[in-house]
Amino acid sequence: MERLVKSGSGWRIGWNPDAHEFKGLIGTDDWAIELTEAELNDFCRLLAQLADTMKQLATELMEEEKIACEAESDLLWMEVEGYPHAYSLRFILNTGRCVEGKWDAFAVPDLLQASGTLKVF
Repeated sequence: MERLVKSGSGWRIGWNPDAHEFKGLIGTDDWAIELTEAELNDFCRLLAQLADTMKQLATELMEEEKIACEAESDLLWMEVEGYPHAYSLRFILNTGRCVEGKWDAFAVPDLLQASGTLKVF
């Protein structure tokens, strides 16, 4: 299997099964961080979980009501903030490298879609 990087306006995500330690990559047009396989798996899982939560909350919120939801694993903390149909995404690595990153709301839907097709989790 070969290295795969998907990218779009304001986001990128990648998977390199042959890499020794850091098989994953996430970032924007301006920055990127390599992740271990476990970190990438958690990132994709938590992102999907947060997206589902936002979808469920859409019916309970007033149209102009903003919300923030967070999810966490042993490896990373993530938060979505905004409206159920348009929200930004932040993450903080909990281990080792102490990295923080953010995606603007316009980039999150495509990042979410790409994260679901990057590899089989």
